[in-house]
Parts: sequence; C-alpha cells; structure tokens
Amino acid sequence: MGKTLVTGASGFTGSHLASRLAREGRSVVSFVRPTSDVSALEESGIECRVADIRERRSVEAAFEGISDVYHVAAAYRTEHADRDEFRRVNVDATRHLLDASIAAAVRRFVHCSTVGVQGNIDDPPATEAYRVAPGDHYQETKLEGERLALSYAGRLPLSVVRPVGIHGPGDRRFLKLFRAVDRMRFVMIGSGRTLYHMTYIDDLVDGFLLAGTRPEALGEVFTIGGARYTTLNELVGLIADVLGRPRPRLRIPMAPIHAAAVACEAVFTPLGLNPPLYPRRVEFFRNDRAFDISKARRLLGYQPRVDLEEGLRRTAEWYRRHGWI
Repeated sequence: MGKTLVTGASGFTGSHLASRLAREGRSVVSFVRPTSDVSALEESGIECRVADIRERRSVEAAFEGISDVYHVAAAYRTEHADRDEFRRVNVDATRHLLDASIAAAVRRFVHCSTVGVQGNIDDPPATEAYRVAPGDHYQETKLEGERLALSYAGRLPLSVVRPVGIHGPGDRRFLKLFRAVDRMRFVMIGSGRTLYHMTYIDDLVDGFLLAGTRPEALGEVFTIGGARYTTLNELVGLIADVLGRPRPRLRIPMAPIHAAAVACEAVFTPLGLNPPLYPRRVEFFRNDRAFDISKARRLLGYQPRVDLEEGLRRTAEWYRRHGWI
C-alpha cells in the first residue's frame, strides 16, 4: 500500500483525521513547514515532510509514494486578512495537489470545503444542491477551491466534503462561547431562534473516511453534520447544562448591535485595523445554519454516533483539563 497524505494535519480537523488513519494501520504523511512543531504528529506515527503547498515544485518534490490524499489544509478566516494569501492556500495550493495527484495516479482525493460556501440558509435545512452565496473572501476562495476540485473529477477519483460546525477536544473555535456561558456573562443578541448545526469531530472523521473509500462518493459533494440542528437558545442552554451553570436569559435587540458592527467596520477598516465588532461576528446570531445530511446517510452509510449533548460535554471537559474554563 502507498502512503496517505493529510494536509493540515497540525490543525484541529486534520490532526484527528491523520491520527485515526494511523491508528487504523495506514502509513500517513503530513506536509509541514520548516518551523512547525511536529512532535505530536511524530508521536502518532505520522511521517512529516517539509513542503509548502502554495509552491508547485515543493509539492511535487514531497509527493513520492503518495496513493491517497485528504486535503484539509486551508487559510481560515481572519477579519480583513490578506486576500492574496486566501487565494494562494485555498485555490492555488489545491491546484498543485490535484495536479500532483494526477501525476502520481492516486487512488482517491478528498477535498475539504465548507458549508460556508452556501452563506445564510434562507430555507433551512439546506441540501448540497442549495444555492451558493459566499459572504466573505474566505468563503469565496473556498468555493473557488471546491469548484476547481470538482473540475478534476473526470481525471481523478475525487469527492468533496463540506463540514458543519465542528467541535470536540482540540477545538478552540467555540471556546469564547463556552467561556462566556461558564462565567455567566453570555448575552443573546436577537431572539435566539436562529438555527445552528454542530458536528462532533469523530463523526466528521467518519464522514471523511467514507468519502475516501466508498465508490458512491466519486464526483460527489457531501455535507457532513451532526444528527440534528438546534436553535441558538437550545444550544446555549445545553452548553450551560454541561457546564453546570444556569441557562442564560439576558438578551439584547439585534438592530442596534448590527448597526454598531457596520459602523465599526466603516471606521476601522480604512485605517488598516481590525474592528472590535464587525457584521460577520453578529451574523452568528442572525443567520440560519441548518443542513440536510440525508445524502451522506443514503450514499455513504454515514451515521453520526455522538449526540449533541455528549459532544458538548466532551468539549467542555477538554477545555477544563486545559484550564480554559
């Protein structure tokens, strides 16, 4: 058997995927920067090769022996980050990996996209066929990278995974939310009836592995999410429950906060500064994010195994072990 490349293996999702593959007996390769701390990867039995996926020649030089690819690496959204860097990582690097995979005749290529390419869901829950409406340059380049990957489907055994709201041990994206609830400082903006969908990391890894092995996955896009979505009111209440805190009841109207976010962006952006409040942050409380995972269930046999409450409990325990809450 050849080696399985997992890009982004030093990140949250990639590290869980790479470790799972290694535990299952696969020979796993990670592309890393010269300055990366690779100790955790090496302890998991993962081979680390120095390569810059933004550079075609670097990818080609490091590609020896690769038979399967899970492309998880991405430039993630940082407000007003360098747009060119988003393109170099989310689009150009994808092209380099796709071309190298064709040259190496890899058996499977799984590209990690995001449900963010569909923007706000006006008629939830959204299937994979729901319209796309990226709302910022991160989502725009992720959509461009997804479409680029799909354009190779006739030449490469390929599938695309769109993860939904990933949480679990190792994630810090939701730390601010857990911390605010734990410190009893959380204030709901708006009604709290907005829909949100979460996915536990182990379930997401299951989805990746199914997309990378099942013949039904070829040429397809799959939304991989948890078994159910909730309102923000319910989600915050469940987080309070697992933390042993009272459920938050304070709320403030959406309109003045959104107006303040727009004003902050208008003032700070021309100065080259990150605004303390900006519209995208407020959109968490405003935009529905609910998805239909029936396609993955039907074609891949995907079945979420960790329910929402248990996933939140495990995430909270991990935060506590690290002294963050």
